[in-house]
Amino acid sequence: MRDLFDRIIENKGPLGKWASQAEGYFVFPKLEGPISNRMKFQGKEVITWSINDYLGLANLPEVKKVDGEAALEYGAAFPMGARMMSGHTEFHEQLEQELAAFVQKESAYLLNFGYQGMVSAIDALVSKDDIIVYDVDSHACIIDGVRLHMGKRFTFKHNDIGSLEKNLDRAVKLAEQTGGGILVISEGVFGMRGEQGKLKEIVALKKKYKFRLFVDDAHGFGTLGKTGAGTGEEQGIQDEIDVYFATFAKSMAGIGAFLAADEEIIDYLKYNLRSQMFAKSLPMIYVKGALKRLEMLRTQPELKAKLWENVNALQNGLKERGFDIGTTTSCVTPVYLNGSIPEAMALVKDLRENFGIFCSIVVYPVIPKGLILLRMIPTATHTLQDVSETLEAFSVIRERLQNGTYKRLSAAVAAAMGE
Repeated sequence: MRDLFDRIIENKGPLGKWASQAEGYFVFPKLEGPISNRMKFQGKEVITWSINDYLGLANLPEVKKVDGEAALEYGAAFPMGARMMSGHTEFHEQLEQELAAFVQKESAYLLNFGYQGMVSAIDALVSKDDIIVYDVDSHACIIDGVRLHMGKRFTFKHNDIGSLEKNLDRAVKLAEQTGGGILVISEGVFGMRGEQGKLKEIVALKKKYKFRLFVDDAHGFGTLGKTGAGTGEEQGIQDEIDVYFATFAKSMAGIGAFLAADEEIIDYLKYNLRSQMFAKSLPMIYVKGALKRLEMLRTQPELKAKLWENVNALQNGLKERGFDIGTTTSCVTPVYLNGSIPEAMALVKDLRENFGIFCSIVVYPVIPKGLILLRMIPTATHTLQDVSETLEAFSVIRERLQNGTYKRLSAAVAAAMGE
């Protein structure tokens, strides 16, 4: 027998092995200054394309005023305890009612964090006799929630309705044996690729297969649909989503999340969602702040209009220059390039140091080997000048990648890592 930590020390994982080269710069970077289109990175101003503040609410004076007043009045602790025991207030109820109305559902329930809320919601919604069918490209919080499931689960190929039907056939046969039901899980917007989930096509199968649909709409909430109510509204099937989930960490520029569904389903979740039953209530600072942010989502459509002006300018500009942005149908803007991890490091350093462009870099194992993904998040705070500067920079870095500049610069790193 060996020490438990031996494996951890010997193998830090596919990302962890790069820690000495990457930490503090490529991963765990420190952006400083007010949250906006331009911030400071290592003392230099950069155009930031990595902040999920879609509607630009984070640093608005009226939003910060509400946050500050709530902090002054309530402090960071109130209310103390879990909602069921001592952490319940009229403002929590008000926020839930307003969220439910906004996303066109009967009822809603606040969650402290999106990730733990999603994991716990899946656990609460299914029993060991039920079957889960979910998109293979689902977010990590969905995958971890499914892992808690004691019954059967099947994945279908990403946004592939034929694959979904095959797995629903399997699920129906199994459910007939167990006496359970079927839960289908998809995302409204897949956060890495930017594609909308094929929710309209999925709900068209509900009568045939009698399943319930759970949608994670973290990136669609506030950005899609006529009113901003999300991907379901965008596709005209919001009423067919049985359980709707969204987080405050994107369009709402805050902390927290919520579930919305028929009242009887939310009533069940309130008494069975372990991540909320055994955790402290969402502090009043975030509740009052979320109420203000939701008000702005409802009453200031110009924020979403400005967001999409920037999205269209960026995405159209990239396509006109021949960049591969995949099949995104949302604000999420992926740019795919061919190259190794060392080349990706050299490329991103060039972007940040010489062009003042800060965007997220995604490499293997998140995406296949040999690919580099530069993931960009346009916001309402960006300007057309930001877009223009970024397009020019991307044209240069692509040329340098193709002519081997980054390969030569990264040779020493690759040799040191045995690549």
